[in-house]
Formats: sequence, structure tokens, C-alpha cells
Amino acid sequence: MTFDDGTAAIALAALGHPARLTVFRLLVKAGPDGLMVGEIGAHLDIPLSTLAHHLRALKQAGMISQTRVGREVLTRAETTALHGVVDYLLSECCQGVHPHAQSA
Repeated sequence: MTFDDGTAAIALAALGHPARLTVFRLLVKAGPDGLMVGEIGAHLDIPLSTLAHHLRALKQAGMISQTRVGREVLTRAETTALHGVVDYLLSECCQGVHPHAQSA
């Protein structure tokens, strides 16, 4: 995923909600095996209807991926996307910003 101001803002907005950040952090803890949607709800005590809303926002932002396994949905954190956002934010680090020229 390539980031620009728009895609980075969408990813950061998705992570900027406390419940979504908590979900994402749980999925990071779960690692590449991920968790089933029901397991996420049980761990965080979030109703499935509310959880579905948060997962949709994270998925649209590219911060999670989901795979259907039979009747269940396996959800994984997309840590590569998170690294991409951070790399984008830091891509011009320490290059200097020149002050505006002052009028005489």
C-alpha cells in the first residue's frame, strides 16, 4: 500500500478511535494467526454489531485483513500497513524547514 496525505489520514483516523485502537492492538498481540471475530468480541467485551462497525472502518483503511473460514471470519492486523503509515509520516524527517523570508 502506498501512502499519501489522504490514505495516511484515513488510516490514522481509523486508529484514532479508542475502540478501534484497542481492537488493532489486540490483533497485533495475536500475531499472524489473527483472531476470529467472535474471539475479538469476547476478549474486549464488545457487542458483535458494534464490533462489525469498527472492523469495517479498520478494513476500509487497510489496517486489518479478513478471511472467511467456513462460517467464521478470521481477522489479522496488517502491520505492514502500520509500518507504511509511520514510514510516510517520517519520510521527510530532519530535512529542515526554512523560515519564511522576512520583509524589510
